[in-house]
Amino acid sequence: MFSKDFDQYIYLNLEKTSDREIFENEYPFSDLLTSLFIFAGKKRAGGRTLIFIDEIQNSSKAVALLRYFYEEANDLYVITAGSLLESIMDKRISFPVGRVEYMAMHPCSFREFLFATGNSQLIEMLEKPDVPVFLHSQLLSWFKKYATIGGMPEVVNLYAQKNDITSLDTVYSSLTQSYSDDIDKYVTSSAQVQYVQHVIANVFREGGTKVTFGKFGNSDYRSREMREAFRMVEKAMLIKLIYPCTSAKMPIKPHLGRKPRLHVVDTGLINHSLKIMGELVFKEDIRETHQGIIAEHIVGQELLATSFSISNDLYFWTREKADSSAEVDYILPYKNKLIPIEVKSGSIGKLRSLHQFMEIAPHTIAVRVYQGEYLVQKAKTISGKEFTLLNLPFYLVHRIERELDKIM
Repeated sequence: MFSKDFDQYIYLNLEKTSDREIFENEYPFSDLLTSLFIFAGKKRAGGRTLIFIDEIQNSSKAVALLRYFYEEANDLYVITAGSLLESIMDKRISFPVGRVEYMAMHPCSFREFLFATGNSQLIEMLEKPDVPVFLHSQLLSWFKKYATIGGMPEVVNLYAQKNDITSLDTVYSSLTQSYSDDIDKYVTSSAQVQYVQHVIANVFREGGTKVTFGKFGNSDYRSREMREAFRMVEKAMLIKLIYPCTSAKMPIKPHLGRKPRLHVVDTGLINHSLKIMGELVFKEDIRETHQGIIAEHIVGQELLATSFSISNDLYFWTREKADSSAEVDYILPYKNKLIPIEVKSGSIGKLRSLHQFMEIAPHTIAVRVYQGEYLVQKAKTISGKEFTLLNLPFYLVHRIERELDKIM
């Protein structure tokens, strides 16, 4: 869709030998460009040209040559994509520092899911300063479908065509297998292959829970082996390990000595692995499914999708005392404040962990994400500290900072 804004579009996939060889030959960059345009059947003077180089991790030379696109051919527009680029960086090649803009790609957001399923009018309504209340049930119904199916593009595309959740199983399974096959290409030893495959085979079922590296997934593997395998899978952007913070004020300092919470790239993969897709569809409240883990997870997924920055991360909060059960689902760095976000149903009085956070926070704003309608209300902690509670429907998580701006 983006490429239609250009006069010419050239697509290269460096998993293909013929495409990769363009960058592997030792000749001047000007000759490489000529070769590239002839290969693609395009003309250099053919107007604004977009070049998309896919699977660039398969050619360290192609990565190094990006600097020359910037320095000697900046009339061309170049996008590259690839997984496990760190594996190329580890080879100490000439990486084009300062000449490349990085973007982290995520599964489809809720808005993209609506667009893919033909709900452009709902998207327009979501962009209004105040979303009409009469659309609440309809938007919530679509968000439940999104939380069930997830945002993997191939899955969303198939659902948009067939409108049948039962037809998606094969795609989920092939996606899981392709992740395993992809990472295997970059693992350096047979033992590490075994550890990484074990992690991938189990992370979907464990998504949203706190993990212990040692003996993960009912294995006999040691903590050191599993920690390295998790690091590899995290580099592939299949998972994120979310570490807790114990402070309620900036700067944000993750406590790496405590158990991390496992965030998987997509809720659809979790639901498929746990075989709870049907349960999620028919539950009236998303929070009732899988002990509320899916509701918490999809909120994290939406928070990540609000930014394309590769440094965008997720955090949650626990009390300083190691034996305390107080925990806030997410904390959001916002204008030099840490805003607590609880994914909860029920009354304000039941938000005990949120109240404990607000007791020590140097500000007076908190967020609850739930299935109810949009509401801003005054609240008090147990000790009587007043604060403002932003009650945000699931389908508005993507504009959380916009809503916080209103309150501020």
